[in-house]
Amino acid sequence: DAAVEFLRKNGQAKAEKKAGRIAAEGIVKTVVKDDKVAAIVEVNSETDFVAKNDEFQGFVEAVVNQVVDSDAADMDAFMAEAWEADTTKTVKDALVEKIAVIGENLNIRRFEKVTAENGVVVPYIHGGGRIGVLVVADTDVVNDEIKAALKNVAMQVAAMSPKYTSRDEVDASFLEHEKEILLAQAKQENPNKPDNIIEKMIIGRLNKEMKEICLLDQVYVQDSDLTVAKYVEKVAKENGANMTVKRFVRFETGEGL
Repeated sequence: DAAVEFLRKNGQAKAEKKAGRIAAEGIVKTVVKDDKVAAIVEVNSETDFVAKNDEFQGFVEAVVNQVVDSDAADMDAFMAEAWEADTTKTVKDALVEKIAVIGENLNIRRFEKVTAENGVVVPYIHGGGRIGVLVVADTDVVNDEIKAALKNVAMQVAAMSPKYTSRDEVDASFLEHEKEILLAQAKQENPNKPDNIIEKMIIGRLNKEMKEICLLDQVYVQDSDLTVAKYVEKVAKENGANMTVKRFVRFETGEGL
């Protein structure tokens, strides 16, 4: 017991020493249970070398499996939970131990858990964990074709990084702000054009922007004749399904760090 206590204190001291060091590498991992409940996590390391290390990868796997079983509402609550692999420790204790073993600052940066009440969750991992995506859909048919289509949608999310699922999610204040910016740009570029023409120009530019930031409005990467919404509609029809993409979660390693 004394030896365990010593190692814990030693690990904590090492973790505190490394805490100021920037950890912007790492990986994103996902897990899905019974097609209905899924989790996604980002865990950071200081170097890409450690991010590829089996010890680190195994730890991230354990973290995402803990998240999918957890009811924690935020990171503080999650870090205080008993560690599933050894309930005498907390998640924070397990992280501190891993920092001591690996010798780099590590950080469980963020997590999200999603549930598909009336359908399915499909995951996608890109670039060995550089980007992770979960797509949640309502569908009354769940088969291999439906899952493959939703994986294609998840790949679209990874590649094109939309901000919203559909226009319905776009905040009115965001639209007003964008209109102001576009109005200023249009007036500067076309000082002699009448207001009604400028208004039409703004609507056109706003629509173009919506097609870039809203997933379902985006041109479908694998078939430029379709939008993502039309692709989903087509697959649903082929499978006799009522299917709607409800939301997505996209984590990119080191994003914003």
